[in-house]
Amino acid sequence: MTVSLVLPSYEYEQSYREYIAELGEEERYPFQLDLESNNFGELLQRLDDFSNGVNIPSGYVPSSTYWLAEGQELIGVSSLRHYLNQRIQECGGHIGLGIRPSHRGRGLGTELLALTLTQARQRGIGEIHVHCHKHNEASVRMIVRNGGVLHSEIETGDPAETVQRYVVPAPNNSFKPTPLRGAA
Repeated sequence: MTVSLVLPSYEYEQSYREYIAELGEEERYPFQLDLESNNFGELLQRLDDFSNGVNIPSGYVPSSTYWLAEGQELIGVSSLRHYLNQRIQECGGHIGLGIRPSHRGRGLGTELLALTLTQARQRGIGEIHVHCHKHNEASVRMIVRNGGVLHSEIETGDPAETVQRYVVPAPNNSFKPTPLRGAA
């Protein structure tokens, strides 16, 4: 069965609830999966507000949420930030995404990122920043397969973890990453 990128809608409410239950206590990506969803209509309105730059909490920027569906089943979620503020330029990037646990290992993250990159290009975003934890080898492969070039690494959190910051260059741009700190 083929997958498609869809906008959040009531059509996927049951699958959304099953997805959240399947995630259990694991850290959820992107952040939209942490939003209150008891009232599904309010969740859909909040996602629409984020997309339209309405009622955005301090420190956030407008962002569009996309769902990856296989038939009627929701199997992935991505978030496209319309621009970067200083905080998410440092750590976060333009795109966050996640794949439902029962569907991981099928290359769907790579496909979801590709589809979300297309949405970013349609919004006119040039260089697209995509960040991930260095230890997350699946995310690293997904980003590189979609043209990501390692820009830099930073240490963040307590305990400190290494976050790798990739850039997917604008079309017809020959992006050259800056050397990593401590690199020869």
